[in-house]
Amino acid sequence: MTAPSKRDPLIVGRYAIHAEIASGGMATVHFGRLVGPIGFSRTVAIKRLHPQFAKDPDFVAMFLDEARLAARIQHPNVVPTLDVVSTDGEIFLVMEYVQGETLSRLVRTARDKGETIPPRIASAILIGVLHGLHAAHEAKDERGKPLGIVHRDVSPQNILVGTDGVTRVLDFGVAKAAVRLQTTREGQLKGKLAYMAPEQLQSGAVNRLTDVYAAGVLLWEALTGKRLFEADSEGQLLGMVLRANIEPPSAKARDISAGIDAITMRALDRDPSARFQTAREMAIALERASPVAMPSEVGEWVEEVAHENLARRADSVAEIESSAHARGHSGQAGQSSRPKITSRPRSAEAMQTEPHVLSPPSSPSQPNAQSAPRSSNNSLTPASLRVPAHTPSATRALPPPSSELTPSHGAMIATKRARRKVLVIDDSDVMLTRIRRALEADGYEVVTTARAVGNARHIPSSDLCVIDFHMPGIDGGTVISSLKSAATSGGHACLFYLYTSDPTISKDYQKLGFDGCFTDKGNEEALVRQVRAVFRMLQMRALKKKV
Repeated sequence: MTAPSKRDPLIVGRYAIHAEIASGGMATVHFGRLVGPIGFSRTVAIKRLHPQFAKDPDFVAMFLDEARLAARIQHPNVVPTLDVVSTDGEIFLVMEYVQGETLSRLVRTARDKGETIPPRIASAILIGVLHGLHAAHEAKDERGKPLGIVHRDVSPQNILVGTDGVTRVLDFGVAKAAVRLQTTREGQLKGKLAYMAPEQLQSGAVNRLTDVYAAGVLLWEALTGKRLFEADSEGQLLGMVLRANIEPPSAKARDISAGIDAITMRALDRDPSARFQTAREMAIALERASPVAMPSEVGEWVEEVAHENLARRADSVAEIESSAHARGHSGQAGQSSRPKITSRPRSAEAMQTEPHVLSPPSSPSQPNAQSAPRSSNNSLTPASLRVPAHTPSATRALPPPSSELTPSHGAMIATKRARRKVLVIDDSDVMLTRIRRALEADGYEVVTTARAVGNARHIPSSDLCVIDFHMPGIDGGTVISSLKSAATSGGHACLFYLYTSDPTISKDYQKLGFDGCFTDKGNEEALVRQVRAVFRMLQMRALKKKV
């Protein structure tokens, strides 16, 4: 096969492969276009294994492992793998396309301008990296057994910061897992020396703490705009990683707080037991140490720093999409003259990342078919939805509380019409039970969870997400930004509302990244009326648009 050009894309099954985005040691990443039935299409990124490696069974096994492992990591801070396609002599990974820039280029571009990343933004970027790594470290197989995934190549080139302000970890091609199909050849180092933990270099020991160390190097470099270890040879670099004195970032840059210094130095401790024991622990420490930039602020900074590259890619995407439209999105004309393509069978788990990408638009029989488009002019202010508090009616006996994700009882009841689906996130099991009962009694389908993370998969099918203010990561924007990115990437109109009884907090819901705020927390009858008001308002807006 020949390399695709802008005007003559290579058609591979239901994908059109366009111009190159970037090239690495094992593969080249291209712009791609999913061409599905009935005019459905989507721009994607396609990772294409270099031909010399595609003929090596070991490299092919490693490459396919990347897809198998990535399919088990479902988190907004990890670039999802959507599909795997194999043909004679070639392997392709299909990934979500993210408009953004790698951390390496952002740091280099800022440095060339004589600037450094503002500490608030650097912290926000690293918090996303850490949450993504933690999701990988905690990933389990279909039987619930920990996979023991370690990235092993946490470096600026493998961190993507989107214009949506969300940081994503990519490229698990050199990741190590307990059940990995392809094992690393004896004595072979994986990753980049400057970001390897000392114990990894000395004994080859690899666990989640090596990724925490690498995240510490990323944080140091993001704050200072400099390389932590620079040397003229690999031998000299190796010696620096093992023995060189490490200064705190405040010694190289201004406006670095003592708290950020302490977090960075703890992550870089050469004694693994002295580091943060999980990536999530380090992320929470950063969230609490100093103010963290909201996703909108991060996105604006990325667009400002990487404006030229982003503009070029946006032009490329626009050209690809317009040419696909001109061809009618079918791609059938090109298929007849191309090699026959076979798709590698995928597990049910891997396909769980695809429904909102590969399925046709919702039909009226699907639960989310009546979701109204989100309006950019949000008039649903806290005052307009505030309901006077009063004592709830007598409560019935409550079922035993559970911190696990609980499917609603109402979801089991067949109805003739599609119902609104509400996702409620609250760390109180008692409150979740009361809220679920009240909303179900009013005809809503409800999903509840006491966990702040791991809920992105529910956003594509939810119309409204209600989040308790006291959930971890709300004030830092971590939870809401990750959930909003799930809605943005799927093009789904899900509203996000804060739930609190604090008047001060309710006034700042927009600064926290929410579309609105429900007041009178603890009064589920008032909540039902406020939820009802939201959907009535959306229905009125939808009617006005039709007129």
